[in-house]
Amino acid sequence: MKEKAKALGVELLFLPSYSPNLNLIERVWKFVKAETLGGEHYANFQQFQQAINDCLNQLSSTHKKRMDTLITRNFQLFDNQTFLAA
Repeated sequence: MKEKAKALGVELLFLPSYSPNLNLIERVWKFVKAETLGGEHYANFQQFQQAINDCLNQLSSTHKKRMDTLITRNFQLFDNQTFLAA
């Protein structure tokens, strides 16, 4: 794969094995958890499940503005930087 990428002029960037901040669905799940669980108590599982479903159903309407800022591929890049191990 490395040879093919080099032949095609593609630079491979290897990420840490666990990078939730780079996984867009992790951002959505964090938002949903904050919206539905933030200090809220549900009397039963059905109410909890309904709150999750309501939030998910409103991602493209009520929560669209916030989703537009969360679901973006604008990641910070570090060109030619050296990082020291902690």
